[in-house]
Amino acid sequence: MSKIFVVVEHRDGKLKKVSFELLGLASQGGNEAYAILLGEGVTGLAGELAHYGAKKVFVSDSPTFKYYSAEAYSKAVVQIATQNGAEVILTGHTPTGKDFMPHVAAKLNVGLASDCTQISISGTTVTARRPVYAGKATAEVEFLGSGVRLATVRANSIGIPKPDTSKTAETSAVTIDIGQLKTKVLEVVRGAVGRPDVTEAAIVISGGRSLKSAENFKILEDCADVLGAGVGASRAAVDAGFRPHRDQVGQTGKTVSPALYIACGISGAIQHLAGMRTSKTIVAINTDPQAPIFQVADYGIVGDLFAVVPELMKEFKNLKEH
Repeated sequence: MSKIFVVVEHRDGKLKKVSFELLGLASQGGNEAYAILLGEGVTGLAGELAHYGAKKVFVSDSPTFKYYSAEAYSKAVVQIATQNGAEVILTGHTPTGKDFMPHVAAKLNVGLASDCTQISISGTTVTARRPVYAGKATAEVEFLGSGVRLATVRANSIGIPKPDTSKTAETSAVTIDIGQLKTKVLEVVRGAVGRPDVTEAAIVISGGRSLKSAENFKILEDCADVLGAGVGASRAAVDAGFRPHRDQVGQTGKTVSPALYIACGISGAIQHLAGMRTSKTIVAINTDPQAPIFQVADYGIVGDLFAVVPELMKEFKNLKEH
């Protein structure tokens, strides 16, 4: 039995789904799942974490954590973990998790398995599967020696357990001695995005340079609104100024693993495949039948996306209506 700590993520007063996935994983096999919740005005979120397996929630509700910073988060996680005997620390392989977990590993002088798609925990033995060589292969790694085991896990790779609303968890208010920070976040400017983030969306529809302009992405946005999907883009589309970098899927962008990934006008460069090839079902639309994207696609449509996507959208609407 291991004491597994999950560093919880939240945004705009809502917990992120990847945290539920990890708590479900952490509470399996007789292990004890603990949650670390940092932020300002977040105490009210603790109760929901119990529904997904948290035995105890360590909450630091403080203005110090109003805005995320790797320096503050890593110090807090190390203090809470070491004071309470953590054996494993997990968090999502999100922009936040990728940022602060290496700091935690350095402070604890232990290793970190990043971007894991599977985790197995049996006592002190922790093994993980993670993509290597830009997703061309998968490696199984195991932690050796002593010390806390750290891992970041790709969202949507494990699945969210069914919540048990009858469960409750002990909540422990924690005061963190952060000390003098070298940096301070003064403001966070948010973009006006109403769709789900591509890293958490169950469905993602992405476009490439073949869309030819930022305005033409509306065809994908309209389809995404029908499906409740996130809208992504290839690096070529982002470099051309068609979409902001926050939408980029790939090795230098975001890694996604949705139930359905629809690639529109994306050739399938290895850098893009590295960010989406673990999607459960992949649909590719491209005019070039030799495009590399078809090698990883479950379904392929050779055709002009400007003709194909509207037809798909009609069918999606019909399915929803009936």
